[in-house]
Amino acid sequence: MVNAPDPVLSRWDRSWPALPYLFILLPAVFALVSDWRPQVLGLVVLAAIWHWFMVTAHPGRVERPAGLIIYFVVTLAVTGALIRIDSLFIVTGLGAFVQSYTLLPRRWAYAGVAATAAVLVAARPAAGRSTGELLFSFLVAALVASTIGLSVQTITDQNEQRKTMIVQLRETGAKLTALAEENAELQARLLNHAREAGVLGERQRMAREIHDTIAQGLTAIITQIEATEETLDDVNAVRARLDTVRTLARDSLNEARRSVQALRPAPLEEAQLPAALHEVATKWSRTTGVPASVSVTGDARPLHAEVEITLLRVAQEALANVAKHASAGRAGLTLSYMEDVVVLDVRDDGAGFSPGAAGSAGGGGFGLVSMRQRVTRLAGTFALEAAPGQGTGISATVPAIPATSSAADAEYGDPGGHVGKES
Repeated sequence: MVNAPDPVLSRWDRSWPALPYLFILLPAVFALVSDWRPQVLGLVVLAAIWHWFMVTAHPGRVERPAGLIIYFVVTLAVTGALIRIDSLFIVTGLGAFVQSYTLLPRRWAYAGVAATAAVLVAARPAAGRSTGELLFSFLVAALVASTIGLSVQTITDQNEQRKTMIVQLRETGAKLTALAEENAELQARLLNHAREAGVLGERQRMAREIHDTIAQGLTAIITQIEATEETLDDVNAVRARLDTVRTLARDSLNEARRSVQALRPAPLEEAQLPAALHEVATKWSRTTGVPASVSVTGDARPLHAEVEITLLRVAQEALANVAKHASAGRAGLTLSYMEDVVVLDVRDDGAGFSPGAAGSAGGGGFGLVSMRQRVTRLAGTFALEAAPGQGTGISATVPAIPATSSAADAEYGDPGGHVGKES
């Protein structure tokens, strides 16, 4: 298996350790071709082996100050000996300049450059050269070394910046990976919570539906049976009561099936909300003997199915509470269509109760809780007004969420029609 190159290492990182070999071998080839000298070959081999031993094979040796000094002393000594034999090996000194800026710290690099320049000038044969010429040669060598050093330092700085950027990118990538894993975990938790919330919501829905339909129907059936016991001598009255019980039982069975299947309530299956409220009020009045009126204000318009179901269930539960607890002589329902909300008010003239002691009056049971939950689930508001001897009133306000156009056309027909009659 071939190991992929480390992306942090640049081309310069991988190439600069091999440059000294080029600076040694290139002048050696020309020098040996023009004049074969064993001492040159020996020094060239020594220089190559020394660089391989100290830098290529064991980079850690030149990371310690002592090893770095020894490396440069031996390298400059061999380079000076080669230049003494053949001036072509000044090229090898240029490689020493590169090594100074690459291996030595910034301040020590200048000392390494000066030492290298001194070796280059001093190692050349001095015959016929004055002190001024030697000084001039030293300055030229220093200038060349400074130019090379500037280039090398620029490359090194850019290389370090690149390394830093790569490290930062790796850290950022690791953080993003961790965030992605955390996000995936959070999504899994949210899905789990959503499932649990869905199960709880479905349980609450079933509880509300059972309470608002089956329980109310059974209560009405019990009331009719109790009333039948008082009129056993009147056959016609008994038959009428039994017919009512039969109808209530069938309606309760149908509503139970609809609750299980999450269908729209029966009154809303065949009529719009105002007409459905009229139907509910009519049946309730026929069952309880208490007159109930329904009035609609504003322009009736199609609403989202959940909105209409909520208002219808609130009306049914409110009327059931009136029948069970109010001893009322009359009840009234008002459905008000406004611009942004729709409001349902249900009031009676019964005995009323104290809201602070609602439990004793039956008003604080599951009925009020169910109505409030239904309304608040649609971001609506639910209000209760009651006082002993002054009747009871509830008000449910929910957003007027419009129905889909297809459902509205099918259910309401002409959207410009108005429903605003009182029964």
